[in-house]
Amino acid sequence: MTNDTQATSSCCSTSAPNPAAAGNGRNNLLGGAGDMTTCPVMVGTPVNKTAAEAAGLFRDFEGQRYYFCCAGCGPAFDSDPAKYAANMA
Repeated sequence: MTNDTQATSSCCSTSAPNPAAAGNGRNNLLGGAGDMTTCPVMVGTPVNKTAAEAAGLFRDFEGQRYYFCCAGCGPAFDSDPAKYAANMA
């Protein structure tokens, strides 16, 4: 029997390629010019709108654009957009 622990999975731990990924495998959505916002799925996580848009990390819902911190947040948003849009109100 081992005491190894498995890392917990979050929506942001994906193996999908991401053009905004930094060298360490994490998204670098804070650098560069552009307005800042927060991710509606991972509430409080800062997102650079310009970098997220360039990486395709956004969805449009009811005339509003929502930006995500990682590739895993888009599908989560798609599952219940009204719920996640309310996080931004």
